[in-house]
Amino acid sequence: MLDRFQKRSPQVSTIIHSRKASAVKVRDLFPLLDSSARDWVFEARLLRWLTFLWLFVGLVALFSASYAIADADFGDGLYYVERQLLWMLAGLVCFSILVNSPLKFILGVSDWLMLLVLGLILLTLVPGLGTTVNGATRWLAIGPLPILQPSELIKPFLVLQSARVFGHWTRLRPETRLTWLGIFTLLLVSILLQPNLSTAALCGMLLWLMALASGIPLTQLGGTALAGLLAALISVGLREYQRARIMSFLNPWADPTENGYQLIQSLLAVGSGGVFGQGFGMSQQKLFYLPIQFTDFIFSVFAEEFGLVGGVLLLTLLIAFAAVGLRVALKAQQGVHQLVAIGVVTLLVGQSLLNIGVATGALPTTGLPLPMFSYGGSSMIASLVSAALLIRVARESAGTNKVLPLRDRTIPTRTAQRNALPPARPNKQRGDRSPI
Repeated sequence: MLDRFQKRSPQVSTIIHSRKASAVKVRDLFPLLDSSARDWVFEARLLRWLTFLWLFVGLVALFSASYAIADADFGDGLYYVERQLLWMLAGLVCFSILVNSPLKFILGVSDWLMLLVLGLILLTLVPGLGTTVNGATRWLAIGPLPILQPSELIKPFLVLQSARVFGHWTRLRPETRLTWLGIFTLLLVSILLQPNLSTAALCGMLLWLMALASGIPLTQLGGTALAGLLAALISVGLREYQRARIMSFLNPWADPTENGYQLIQSLLAVGSGGVFGQGFGMSQQKLFYLPIQFTDFIFSVFAEEFGLVGGVLLLTLLIAFAAVGLRVALKAQQGVHQLVAIGVVTLLVGQSLLNIGVATGALPTTGLPLPMFSYGGSSMIASLVSAALLIRVARESAGTNKVLPLRDRTIPTRTAQRNALPPARPNKQRGDRSPI
């Protein structure tokens, strides 16, 4: 009966098919159920699975690194893992929306999103609003909303907006250039005042590298590099704990119980892993020897449990992600899209290498998390949003940038196909030169 009614009423059939299309769209909010991924270009599908693999390994590492301290502090060994899963779910929903949204639209709202998050960063500097942890006011809690770290959330939007600005640099008016340079400077200064030297340095290097990749002459960028270095020196000169970190990095055994303690425990964890590691869950340093072992120094626990082999495999994953990302940048048809891809690779892979360098003693101790490994909702969402932007660039570079609206996804009925007009033939008498 229903089939007969649909055949007699094409409008009803169109409505039914529209509802089916909307159901598919809702289902596709969950990445693992996204049926459209099978039609993506190879680079997009590969980046998608590399992201999922990165997430899975990070969740396994977090489970091991956080279980003991969560059980001691909260009586629940899964305390941090459960909350990380909630943030991961929120990040994956954002991930699915972005990989299925036109990059033109995303870039169109990037300036407002960046300014919004910049406002949240400025709110952390207001007495009574920011949440202070270990002497730094980097977090914000507004009413019932959970604690957020705006300096982490702004990273993907900084990539988008800097790609817009530097990608159209030669076509921008001088006042527009100065306006956005002033906003970028305000962002870096506000992060420095939290204080958060490591994140400010990362954002500054990200902006500088994207400007260099856009073709801005190195002679013009030299002054900004010197200004950034001067700002870092002033910050270190005004804050004693930052100077102590640098000195402990040079010789941690000079003060093994205070400033050098963290790095020494990290080196002991990495060195104890050997070639094949102590085994999953068998880290000794995570048992209240290594501080913040489930955030900034989670790689130390990973290296102790999985050894040199595990560390090399993780680096291989990062290299593969970077290689595919740079390939996407080379295949991009537009300069702005190329800058987005370069920015995402610099952000995710560069921050990962900086975190690993700190854990192995190659760099001074900083507060940068390991993307998709370290505990933290803001870092998790920012990492997944960044990965989604890279995948979206890959899709659009292959000509799959058309995201049809709901009305265009309906399946035409047989009646509609039968009543459709045939395509018009070229009129040669009117001088139509189109090919037949």
